[in-house]
Amino acid sequence: MITKRIIPCLDVRNGRVVKGVNFEGVRDVADPVEMARMYNAAGADELVFYDITASYEGRALFTDILRQVASEIFIPLTVGGGINTLDDFDRVLKCGADKVSVNSGALRDPALIPAAAERYGSQCVVLSADVRRVDGQFRVFAKGGREDTGRDALEWIAWCVGHGAGEVCLNSIDTDGVRRGFDLEMLDAVAARVDVPIIASGGAGKKEDFLELFRHKGIDAGLAAGIFHQKLLAIRDLKEYLAKNGVEMRL
Repeated sequence: MITKRIIPCLDVRNGRVVKGVNFEGVRDVADPVEMARMYNAAGADELVFYDITASYEGRALFTDILRQVASEIFIPLTVGGGINTLDDFDRVLKCGADKVSVNSGALRDPALIPAAAERYGSQCVVLSADVRRVDGQFRVFAKGGREDTGRDALEWIAWCVGHGAGEVCLNSIDTDGVRRGFDLEMLDAVAARVDVPIIASGGAGKKEDFLELFRHKGIDAGLAAGIFHQKLLAIRDLKEYLAKNGVEMRL
């Protein structure tokens, strides 16, 4: 059985880790390098680094901070934000990323997914999808959740996986930062359409939320930010709790 993964997320703006609710009301939390060091020691399985305003501001990702973060950890690092070209993939991989997360860049140019998969391998290409319900439909949003693309999320995710995305990070805007549990309806709908690992993001509030998440077929990892940043839940305690309740974990 493949072990499930617990992944803290560093949302970085202007060189600082920040956190909001429903992708809004963002506030300063901490230094990303210090947090990366802490999560590496705390038993995280992977780390995600998002430069959350790079796409919206139309600029390149902060590579200086990324290099510092990568140098502090010995777990897989996924990096996203402002990834629009193969050169952007190349740049962040050379900074120490193991996987590259693409969102708005792929929406602008879907050919980026198969091109990156061909050059770097599907295992390197993570589709990050920011999804919200609009008139009963799961809709894809771009530019950090600011822009409704009008695209059906399930069709978009299935297309990207079919063309080379090796992993999907599903970010539910509806449950982001609310801490009432993951968006299981949305996750189940995506899991029914694709056969690659799915990372669930948005809504974690307590350890029971992760246990419920991993009881759903096709979900490989739980990603969270606020509850870990604020030390409301310790990663090692969470993993021990899940292991005691029958979830295969790396301890």
